[in-house]
Amino acid sequence: MGLLSGVADTDRRVIVLALARMVGAAGNSFLIVVLPLYIASDLVDIESLLGTAVGVGAASVTLTEPLLIGLVLSLFGFLNSLSQPLTGRLSDRTGARRPFVLAGILLLGTASGLYTIADAYWQLVALRAAQGLGASLIIPATVALVNEYAASDADRGGNFGVYNTFRLIGFGFGPVLAGAVVERGPYDLSAIGLPVLDGFDAAFAAACAGAYLSFVLVFLLVRDAAEASEASDDLSIRVRGEDRLLDPVFALGLATVVMGICIALFATLQTQVNARLDQPPVWFGLQFAAVTIANVLFQVPVGQASDRIGRRPFLLAGFALLVPTTLLQGIVTEPVVMTLVRLAQGIAVACVFAPSLALAGDLAREGESGTTLSVLTMGFGFGVAVGPLASGWLYGFGFLVPFAAGAALAVVALAAVVTQVEETLETGGDAADAATAD
Repeated sequence: MGLLSGVADTDRRVIVLALARMVGAAGNSFLIVVLPLYIASDLVDIESLLGTAVGVGAASVTLTEPLLIGLVLSLFGFLNSLSQPLTGRLSDRTGARRPFVLAGILLLGTASGLYTIADAYWQLVALRAAQGLGASLIIPATVALVNEYAASDADRGGNFGVYNTFRLIGFGFGPVLAGAVVERGPYDLSAIGLPVLDGFDAAFAAACAGAYLSFVLVFLLVRDAAEASEASDDLSIRVRGEDRLLDPVFALGLATVVMGICIALFATLQTQVNARLDQPPVWFGLQFAAVTIANVLFQVPVGQASDRIGRRPFLLAGFALLVPTTLLQGIVTEPVVMTLVRLAQGIAVACVFAPSLALAGDLAREGESGTTLSVLTMGFGFGVAVGPLASGWLYGFGFLVPFAAGAALAVVALAAVVTQVEETLETGGDAADAATAD
């Protein structure tokens, strides 16, 4: 009920933008499940690449099927995250968020459709790279719009809570739907004059359709809220703080990288986790989804509470909880306990997501929301891209090692927030009273 009432109290424009992102996220997350299956099928030519050594001497790496899959999936995250400061700054300079969102959606959707004719590995790499660039156009512009739609600091956290909730619903249910679509194929569409589609083509078509539906929603119902910024063309990120070692947004960005890594460590180790816990694959699916489920349940309440109480208490609680919930994933040996640990990690993430974006929005100068908030969205995307690669490598030293390393990084992130990030609301009650008075 708290989630529903929170949505009801949210600016209609934020809800429309959140719905559009939910549809787009569902379509894009289809590919997380579909692409590995597609690459492993006989429909993509990877035989000529398998066993090839890349690099020189001790630094050489032999290409295997899992590595080729990992490279395609991680490429999206790296290009997406590393391009965001540029696209965020460009949207600030023009004051136009909507064209960036629309162009990014078109790029994502069109690339999804083109997978239906891609049968070579390099084509998949090119399409996934295009999708990473498309996402980099969408993310800074959408979070900037959510920030600018806030009437005051007293409802910014709630706005981000609603936005993240809908986005995560789409992202969380997309893979489930994708698996069902692939498994139920082929689809005979001759009755409506279309050819027979196998499960893969149907999933790619569904991802494309989801993106185009998202495009229609944004085109019809979303408008820009900012004027063009007079900010300089310097694309560098502010690192040093005025009265402390690190700029608070940069410190939060580094902490968000760690949060993304901690979440993603689990993804690579499905076979190992199932064997260790002696569980069927369905348990792993539930455990993987548990982080998203907790986020969906807690994003709105936490975001709204951060508008009343303040941002910093939730950030501290979130990163403090991230430490044990990451470490315990390398220790527990029961499926139910692992599920509960993953749910707790999801609560930790929910405590960080909306308040961190709201805090960065509080600090963003007028017309610079895209640039400022892109530090956090870039950090999270980079962490999610690094996490699977890191766990795949560190697992060679022992099952516990990836999770222990993640927990150690979470301690560093907590220390950075404690020492470098201050509260941006004078008092939660005063901010809320001021907003009510206005």
